[in-house]
Parts: sequence; C-alpha cells; structure tokens
Amino acid sequence: MRIGFDAKRAFANKTGLGNYSRFALNALSEYDPANKYFVYAPKNNQNLFPEFPERAIHYPETFLDKKLPSLWRYSTITKQLRNDKIAIFHGLSNELPQGLHNAGIKSVVTIHDLIFERLPHVFNPIDRMIYRHKFQSACERADVVIAVSEQTKHDLNELYKVDNSKIRVVYQDCNPLFKKLVNEPEKDKIAELYNIKGPYILSVGTLEERKNQHRLVEAFARINRKDFKLVLIGKPTAYIKKIQQIIFENKLEKEVVILQHVPTAHLPALYQKAEVFAYISVYEGFGIPILEALHSGTPVLSAKGSCLEEAGGPGGLYADPYKTEDISKQLEKLITDASLRTSLTEAGKIHVTQFSGEKIAAQLIDIYNQLG
Repeated sequence: MRIGFDAKRAFANKTGLGNYSRFALNALSEYDPANKYFVYAPKNNQNLFPEFPERAIHYPETFLDKKLPSLWRYSTITKQLRNDKIAIFHGLSNELPQGLHNAGIKSVVTIHDLIFERLPHVFNPIDRMIYRHKFQSACERADVVIAVSEQTKHDLNELYKVDNSKIRVVYQDCNPLFKKLVNEPEKDKIAELYNIKGPYILSVGTLEERKNQHRLVEAFARINRKDFKLVLIGKPTAYIKKIQQIIFENKLEKEVVILQHVPTAHLPALYQKAEVFAYISVYEGFGIPILEALHSGTPVLSAKGSCLEEAGGPGGLYADPYKTEDISKQLEKLITDASLRTSLTEAGKIHVTQFSGEKIAAQLIDIYNQLG
C-alpha cells in the first residue's frame, strides 16, 4: 500500500508532537518494509530528522501552496495525495486535510490529548476555538482515530462523543537515545558542565503552569535531605517568575537549578545520573519524559489523575498534583529509601518494554491493513 503522513511536526517540532511523528515514522520504516511511505511537510530546514531520507519527503508543488502552506495542509494537499495514488493518509498531529473521503483516500488521525478542553484557563480562547474545530472535524471524518493513551480515549468518548468502535489506543516510545547507557566519566563530565554536584532530583518539561513545577519546588522545600538538589530543565515561559519567587521565599537559590537550552544529546546522561525523576504535571496526553526516565533506569515520581500512571506503571510513585504535602511525602520516600528506588527501577524496565517500536509499528500496520 501507498501510505501518506502529515509530517510537518517531524521536521518542525523539537519535542512533543515532533517526537511522536519521528518515532512513528522510524518504527514503520524499520519494521514494515512491505508498504510504501510518503511523508508530506511544508519544509525541512531545522535538521531535526536528518536520518529520514530526503527523497521520501514531499513538499508543496504549486506556487500558491508554497506561499500558503497552512492552506496546503488544510485542503489543497488532497489533490497531491490523489496524484500520488495514496491509499491511506495518517494525520500524526491531531488534524486531517479536507476532501480525503471524496478523493477515495482512507484516513487515520492520532489525537494526543484534549488538554485545551480539560484546562481551558491555560489556553488562549482563539486557540481553543481553532483546536476544537480541527480536532472534532478530524475525529468525525477519520476512518480510525488513534488515541495515545486510555486517558485520551476516555476524553474523546466523554467530550467529543467519538464511538469506541472507531478508537484504537496505540502508545508511543521515546527517542532511542535514552536506551543507551552512558559511561560514568561521561555522566560526570556532563553534570559538571552544568555545575550539578551531588545527588539530585531531575524534572524535564516546558516551564509552564500545567507542568506544575512550582509545587514541585514547594514540595522539595519541605524534605529533610538538603544534600539533594532539584534540577529543572525546560523552555521558560512567564510562569518561570512564579517558580523563582518560591525559590526565593524558601531560600533555595543554591539547591534549585534551572537550565535552559540543554541539547537532547546531554539529556540521557542527566537522566541516568539522577536519583529520582519528578514529573507532576496536572494533565497530559501521555508523558514521554516518564518513558525517558524508565529507559534510563531512574525511578519516577509523577501525578495522579491523567495518563501518567499509564506511562509510568509500577516504575514510580504517584501524588495528587494539587497537594504539595502529598508530593513532598512521596518525594521523601524516594530519596530516603534506596531499596525502594531499586525495586521501582527494575519494575519500570519491565513495564517500558510494552512501548517498543516493534510492538507499536505492528499495531499501526494492523490498522492500515484493516483499512486497506
């Protein structure tokens, strides 16, 4: 079969939707030589996916489509897909172009989360309106809707009334880079590069309200083990001022380290050297950083109430993300009990095997074959 993909995010987004797109395309390329894959993107100029063959990437062809890439992705791409004899088109990032059904092209869309519906206060009203239109339209028109977690499936049922028979839950994995063991001298070298000394708790994710880092700092302030540091890595937003204020109020300037622009190549070492990985976001569609931690052999503290317990399974402890006391209590357990950390690490290594590229590629191929 000739299968097409909306691959804009694979070549434009460093994290999130970009990671998912790259993972799916890599897995299919490796484990499904039978089908022919065509990826479609407005451009490829950020060197985010250098391993993907340039000859397999298709760009806008007409002058108008090149000038209006958003319109191309929204509708006019369909003519190009028909000319390329695409049998199935998979929208990897929550949306599908118009006109696929009329062009005789089957469709699959991956819905990552409905966070903008669950936490509307952290989104611009116009953005919410655009997202709702794109997501609902894609779900209505798709032959199959892929949810990246049971939580997202539940949200699609409840909020958009998408029928269960139309939804398939297919997980994802993280960058294979996190599966490679970094030697001790290299880990020490990278930690020293960022002036990280002694044991530490690591948290990776955009510094934004939904990620809840301010409560993590509050919880960290309550624990007794002051030989530990807390290392926050992520792109800053205006929310960073709230985090910094809590650091100042608790006199934690020497204990809490905030890092920006850390290259992906350095992250495996920082994950593997950490004693604990903390990710207490109030709501997520899946939680890739948790998988990065589990592959790194690092036990997890995460949040109850969304999909994060699916991602971490028995590899972590879980706290109410709105209760600082609960977060602190679970964090204290992890940093004071080495045997608990070891048992969680071993359980996490087993749990994370279900997210392998081979298994997930097989699930996607099964969906395509059923449609074909």
